[in-house]
Amino acid sequence: MATPVRVRFAPSPTGYLHVGGARTALFNWLYARHHGGTFILRIEDTDAERSTDESTRAIFDGMRWLGLNWDEGPDRGGPHAPYVQTERRATYHEVAEELLARGQAYRCFCSPDELKERREAAMKEGRTPGYDGRCRTLNAAEVAAHMAAGLPMALRIQTPPGESAWVDAIKGEIRFDHKNLEDFVIMKSDGNPTYNFAATIDDIRMEITHVLRGDDHVSNTPRQIILYRALGAPLPVFGHLPMILGGDGTRLSKRHGATAVDAYADMGFLPDAMINYLALLGWSLDGEHEIFARKELIEVFTLERCGSTPSIFDIQKLEWLNGLYLRGMPVAERTALVTTYLGERNLWPRAGRDEAWLNRVVDAVGDRLKRINSIIDYAGFLFVDVVQFDPVAYEDMARRKRVTEILPAVRRMLATVEPFDEAATEAGLRLAAEALGQKAGDLIHPTRVALTGKKVGPGIFETIVLTGREEAVKRLEHAEHLLAESYSPIAEETR
Repeated sequence: MATPVRVRFAPSPTGYLHVGGARTALFNWLYARHHGGTFILRIEDTDAERSTDESTRAIFDGMRWLGLNWDEGPDRGGPHAPYVQTERRATYHEVAEELLARGQAYRCFCSPDELKERREAAMKEGRTPGYDGRCRTLNAAEVAAHMAAGLPMALRIQTPPGESAWVDAIKGEIRFDHKNLEDFVIMKSDGNPTYNFAATIDDIRMEITHVLRGDDHVSNTPRQIILYRALGAPLPVFGHLPMILGGDGTRLSKRHGATAVDAYADMGFLPDAMINYLALLGWSLDGEHEIFARKELIEVFTLERCGSTPSIFDIQKLEWLNGLYLRGMPVAERTALVTTYLGERNLWPRAGRDEAWLNRVVDAVGDRLKRINSIIDYAGFLFVDVVQFDPVAYEDMARRKRVTEILPAVRRMLATVEPFDEAATEAGLRLAAEALGQKAGDLIHPTRVALTGKKVGPGIFETIVLTGREEAVKRLEHAEHLLAESYSPIAEETR
């Protein structure tokens, strides 16, 4: 009978849940769900100086927003609790003492300054820098004397001769010669375990069958294999996911834009679209299909289809994908998302406006709504009392021939046209253009800028009707006054 799959996502709470971590969590979650296994969330907070409760909450919130529910974890408990490393210190000390008693680990009294001096000397002499193992040969009397003197000490594992090799589920066979591995520290002088020691013990005790993580951990794997063997534990399947790069081919970082999952939530991306996109960063079904519902991803996900080359995070593709998900929703559902977004920013509700009006706004924005916050980009003018002019759009309007005749003519037409709907306002604008000896387009551009402050937006007649007669007249009048005063938004910005 096959061993039940048990995988884990084990972030350090030293910051937000970033895109790379979310991709790792997703692949573990998909693998567990595909095999009917267990997905564990473990918090690796042994870096006391950088770990914070705020970061832990951010990780929880990011995971919940993505819908990556865990079966065992800090807030859910489980058969291998606790799931926070600082609550497992007694276990690490217990295992360290076992290794010490069996002669597989030893006490090291070398100070940081001594270690630094030896590393520098080795580099000057062209030797590989690394611990020279001198404390390994201390006898019992020397160890006792150092301890009696109160010298700080760390515990190091004895790296055996030979090599560490494994068949990586994603990268294939990997081998590390132990000649290139020093006797590494497992317990630091402050009594805290190192990452490799704590993670390995946790994976053994929590019966993790597959360790799926980023390929920046490849160099940690031989050290962990040494610990598995020292503890007589069977190795899990290791799988190292390729890095996620920015558009310039370097590792994804803040300079490429937002890297925190919660930032994408704030920008109005949908969790299902984000899940779909993250799945495509290092995994492909057949190289053709790109749209996957969550349930479908669970059904088709396999490690065999994960690639070994880095993936490029493309925000434009994510926006395209998110737009597809939004367009697949009924307008009422999109409006509900917009309502929440605007409400969180105190832009909704607005006096004199109702849900039906907001439905019309969302419908007017249409396919331009690639993420929820796009509502501000294309219809933000409808949720403010005073239009903020884009300098380029305003200056273009101001240079238009006969603009001081055009705006009053449109204003007078809008003040009296009946009924106040798209068909009537379009007919009225065309008549006004004819009376001025102009083309309709000559009136549409300055009217749009006066009402919205921008060159682009929903259709002009939708814009007029959504703005409303009274507000449209007021905005046209305001633009007329600014033009008469030779107002310049560029000058305004420099004040």
